[in-house]
Amino acid sequence: MIHIITGSTLGGAEYVGDHLSDILQENGKSTTIHNQPTLESIPNEGVWLLVTSTHGAGEYPDNIKPFIAALQSTPPKMQDVKFAVVAIGDSSYDTFCAAGKHAHDLLTDIGGTSIDDCLTIDVLKHPVPEEAAEEWINDLLNKFD
Repeated sequence: MIHIITGSTLGGAEYVGDHLSDILQENGKSTTIHNQPTLESIPNEGVWLLVTSTHGAGEYPDNIKPFIAALQSTPPKMQDVKFAVVAIGDSSYDTFCAAGKHAHDLLTDIGGTSIDDCLTIDVLKHPVPEEAAEEWINDLLNKFD
């Protein structure tokens, strides 16, 4: 099972998560989307695909803050979790994709196994971030098993 975990303020990360879910399902993968993620609702096994924007001064969107806080304060055993992170941001800010980069480092630090480097999508170069995410995921499909 691939758990798609989104952190979104205006819906962009949710759109990317939905699009990636469609692509994965078209390729025979099972997915579940968590737009209001809680640590209790996501098993610490399988694949976690975390898609988040960065809000304000490098912060997580409100919907994912409790999930990240729980990972930091009481991290689950992550040896059975492979993960990938898609970070969406605007490179005109000095905190470009800070939330996604932090999430990637956090999941690594607590014992998850990274499938790939953190994908950073700059909305100034990719006004439709789903397109950049689609290109990325197509190159990694075999790693989502």
